Amino acid sequence: MQAKMELLPPELVERILEEAFALLQEPGIKVQSAEARALLLEAGAGGTGEILHLPETVARRALATVPREFLLYNRAGEPAVHYGGDAVHFDPGSSGVHVLDPDTLEHRPAQSADLVRLIKVAEMLPQFDAQSTAVVCDDVPQEIGDIYRLYLVLLFSQKPVVTGAFSSGTTEQMFELLALVAGGREALAAKPRAVFDVCPSPPLIWSEFGASNLIALARARVPAEIVSMPLAGAAAPVTLVGAVVQHAAETLAGIAIHQLARPGSPLVWGGAPAIFDMRQGTTPLGAVETAMIDAAYAQVGKSLGLPTHAYLGASDAKVVDAQAGMESGIGALIGALAGINMISGAGMLDFLACQSAEKLVLDAEGIAMARRLLQGVHLHTETLALELFNGIDFKGDFLKQKVTRSLFRQEQHLPSAVIDRGSLRTWQAEGSKDSFARARDRVAALLAAYERPPLTGDVEAELTAMMAGLAARAGLDTLPPI
Repeated sequence: MQAKMELLPPELVERILEEAFALLQEPGIKVQSAEARALLLEAGAGGTGEILHLPETVARRALATVPREFLLYNRAGEPAVHYGGDAVHFDPGSSGVHVLDPDTLEHRPAQSADLVRLIKVAEMLPQFDAQSTAVVCDDVPQEIGDIYRLYLVLLFSQKPVVTGAFSSGTTEQMFELLALVAGGREALAAKPRAVFDVCPSPPLIWSEFGASNLIALARARVPAEIVSMPLAGAAAPVTLVGAVVQHAAETLAGIAIHQLARPGSPLVWGGAPAIFDMRQGTTPLGAVETAMIDAAYAQVGKSLGLPTHAYLGASDAKVVDAQAGMESGIGALIGALAGINMISGAGMLDFLACQSAEKLVLDAEGIAMARRLLQGVHLHTETLALELFNGIDFKGDFLKQKVTRSLFRQEQHLPSAVIDRGSLRTWQAEGSKDSFARARDRVAALLAAYERPPLTGDVEAELTAMMAGLAARAGLDTLPPI
């Protein structure tokens, strides 16, 4: 009896796909990678230069080879994330450039120690099934930033990781880092620890970097998450359904490149779209219309039987306030009801530019509530209620029943102390703290309880030696303090 939401009638899903396939043919797609163009042309695409016209038959053949599900594994080699069906997982939002200072409430450039703090908090919260490379560290050179963020996650977390590369040449180095922990490249392919986001450029462009990344991921058999980013009203049609059509076309083109490089490699129908706010010139991730585009494109991906991802649960607020809670909670709930396999965005503020550990713990409470809704209503007793009224004699004495004591934890989600459910008198006696103050206390408690999961000495030494060597070549004599 899992709760479920679908925005689109089946006939509209079919029309979206029909128009997406038509866009691949005319005007076609712009492919800036010579290697990707060669793959597409050999498969039957037409065109000259960077503009290719992709027949529906070619795209359909590629679709047929995409695995309908796959697993991500934790450090111990145990399955931890299921991509496929209506399984729902959450990870923190990633690639922020700032963190929210919990004492001054200022946005400041993220440092290595800030990323470690976020990793530790996410590691301690069971609501997050995976980690992310949450912020860009300002204290390391840009050319090693991607691999350095992954290095820190592998040091401080056992969970799978949602990551990605932003610079050419980094992807292979990140594979090597993951392989060190997994026990080799074959072991990494057999039990992948990470999924890599790869983004087309709207509208209908696969850049040299993006297409090359898709090819590298496919050949390494490391899962790829295609993150199409139509911007409705600016870099995509203004209508929500028009943005979904563009998303489908860009993703289908990426699937063709990826599967032609190595059929059967794992792939995710993901995205990070937004509407364009005409008044402010911004890209509101917390807008309900943004969440509607996400739910709609995920429904299209599900109609094809593909694993899904979306960016939801973030806020455009600048501090952790009522707006942040409202936008994040609604987004996470819509994503959960849509059955999206991986929902990224928790902890994020300011159009994904800023991460906050305090928001992470508040978002975790919203995620727990969404998951309770997904569990639905269960039948624990033979009758629905009749037997529970035996001996009640018109008195409110249900607390005395043994069944109440045995079942209330199954029926009710019990939140952490971040959520205030006490009396006014109790709240005042505990310092009259608002939710942000309670979240700050929760972060401190989680950090105090955190213990770094041990790596074997050889693996940790090899990881650190590899990272130190890359840092030295980038001009960094010593790794930053963490």
